[in-house]
Amino acid sequence: MPRPIQPRHLNPAPAADPTPYVRLALSLSLGAAVSLGITRFAYGLLLPTMREDLGWSYTLAGAMNTFNAVGYLLGALATPWLLRRSAPTALLLWGSALATVFMVLSGFFTTAGPLLAQRLLAGVASALVFIAGGLLAARLGARQPHRSGFLLGLYYGGTGVGIVLSALGVPWVLERAASQPHGWAWAWWGLALLCALATVLLAWPARVLARGEAGVASAAPAATGHAAAALAGRVFRSRDFAFALAGYAGFGVGYIGYMTFVIALLREQGHSPGDITLYYALLGAAVIASSRIWAGLLDRHKNGQALARLNALLGVAAIVPALTTAWPLVIASGLLFGGVFLSVVASTTALVRHNLPPAQWAAGISAFTIVFAAGQIVGPTVVGFIADGPGGLARGLLFSAVALWLGAGLAWRQRAL
Repeated sequence: MPRPIQPRHLNPAPAADPTPYVRLALSLSLGAAVSLGITRFAYGLLLPTMREDLGWSYTLAGAMNTFNAVGYLLGALATPWLLRRSAPTALLLWGSALATVFMVLSGFFTTAGPLLAQRLLAGVASALVFIAGGLLAARLGARQPHRSGFLLGLYYGGTGVGIVLSALGVPWVLERAASQPHGWAWAWWGLALLCALATVLLAWPARVLARGEAGVASAAPAATGHAAAALAGRVFRSRDFAFALAGYAGFGVGYIGYMTFVIALLREQGHSPGDITLYYALLGAAVIASSRIWAGLLDRHKNGQALARLNALLGVAAIVPALTTAWPLVIASGLLFGGVFLSVVASTTALVRHNLPPAQWAAGISAFTIVFAAGQIVGPTVVGFIADGPGGLARGLLFSAVALWLGAGLAWRQRAL
């Protein structure tokens, strides 16, 4: 009986035993937990407390995540250059370590300027983590084409782990530090501790993947057979993906408005802290589950249909809290949003993987990340500006829903190459 293949060799796993690849994808998902689940989205839990303590307008509160998105854009622009000079595994670990440092520093400032700077720098670091991790997850998926959508979903679903940990940890810390001046600083330090722990745990998949990186990349075309032959020689061109890129920009604008301000809206509507913790934890759990829910959709469609359908569903989820305070419907909104939004990100990676050879994946993923970041720059500030007006936060979320539906309409027109 032949010796079982060990994960460190990164040889194609038998179809009956995909466990090594699942373990690697799950371990890599800690990168998504750091880059989005903690570094970006946990701020929504801190926003109401910081806004009340520091006397911010909603526009300034939204600008914190706008600056984070600007940093993310800068990181996305730098990543292709960095990937030509450094392995994605090294970029993954360095980015996660830097994100930890900037989260620590966010607890030491109370004036807007330094806090904006920290949010920007954390955005740069999170882009390095997210793109490098996505590229490594795509390479893992190439070794198991029949499960590639699932493996990609596992990576992106790590964001849900970060959301759940934040949902359980941040309110707990805020409650116990309430008597301290600027007690929210302790929440930043707690989040930094989570990032540091994730960075340590990422060392194992980084080490395994660094040893087998060349093997994964070079073997990917063989793993896809005739499809790889058809893609050979194709290069990434933005115009070939124009509708998908535009649709993804709409996603960036719309989803970040919801994730930045929905907690503040629920507090304004009078929901209890316990209810809000439950809502946000369930949203994160739905993100984790989404890897299984949408895997078939990502594997089946080589055009923009997956992106379009998921964007449309997100628009429905985003508009619900703006229209009603009914708790069952608010919970349904969180579950639907959590169950869909990271699969939108995974759908763009799947689109790149379906239509480009492995050598072009980094360029394709980086291009989608850039328009994603550009959309996120617009979303929080515009929603915050609208929220400062007569319509309040509810009208801001209406804007988010419209942006998502517009993105869905654009993505619908994307054809397979």
